[in-house]
Parts: sequence; structure tokens; C-alpha cells
Amino acid sequence: MKSQSHSRRQLLIGFCAAGVVAPLLAQARPDPWATSPWRKLKDADWRARLPAASYAVLRSEATETPFTSPLNHEHRKGVFACRGCGLPLFQSTWKFDSGTGWPSFFDAIPGALGKKADFAIVVERTEYHCARCLGHQGHVFDDGPRPTGLRYCNNGVALTFTPT
Repeated sequence: MKSQSHSRRQLLIGFCAAGVVAPLLAQARPDPWATSPWRKLKDADWRARLPAASYAVLRSEATETPFTSPLNHEHRKGVFACRGCGLPLFQSTWKFDSGTGWPSFFDAIPGALGKKADFAIVVERTEYHCARCLGHQGHVFDDGPRPTGLRYCNNGVALTFTPT
């Protein structure tokens, strides 16, 4: 048994080393960014289309200073969208005051966000970004209100608001 387990492990290592596993995984999970027209935008294009603070957050994963966004005080009915590409991300009815200083939401429009693990502060967090242009929005935590229990903690400079 021990040698059989050992040989399976060697076989798996061999497949990985030969580059067999990674292409199979790539086929199983297509990269939406690969076909996005937003991919064609160069850094200079992003800098030209965005205010400096928005560029820093959306393209470099910076964080705006808490309690500085006018969107913290936005209470009208409407839609919050990605400042980078205009994709609708949140309904205003999902916004709540988390006390953190950033606009917070307990739900997101289905398919509007992508997520990834973030270890920037050593502790693992879940970063989320616009599914269309991959612009960084913020982090999601599991300490939000019902019905989801989630708190999408968003940088206000990464959003626009359109009243309805």
C-alpha cells in the first residue's frame, strides 16, 4: 500500500512538472479577462479616464480613507456601478451603514463581481472586483446583516451612483 501511494504521488508530481495539470485546469475554468474588451485598455488609458484616487483603488488595489466618500451619505433609490466600466454592482436597497466609513452592501447583483483570496495584510481576506473590467472594489466579510450575513465593504471612489 505504501509504495502504491508513493507511486501515485510521484505520478501526480510528474504530471504537474510536465505541465499537464495546469492546462487542464485552465480549460476547466476559462479566464473571462482573456476575452474582455477592457483588457485592451493600457495603463495610460485607465489614468486618462479615471480620477487619481479612483485609479489608485481600481487599478492598484489601494484603499480610500474611511469616512471620505460622499456615497456614504447616499440614500436615494438607485444603482451603484463600477466607476471603471459602468457595470451595475449593487442596488441601493442593499446598502447599509456598517459604521466602517465605506459604503457597505449586504448583497451584489448576480455575476457582477469576481472574488479572490487577498493576503496583503497577512490575514486572509476575500477581495472582490468588477467582473467586467477587473477593477478592485473592496473586501467582503461575513459580519453583515440578514438576509445574507455578508458585508461588501466598498471603496466609494470605485463606484458611481445613478438614481432611479
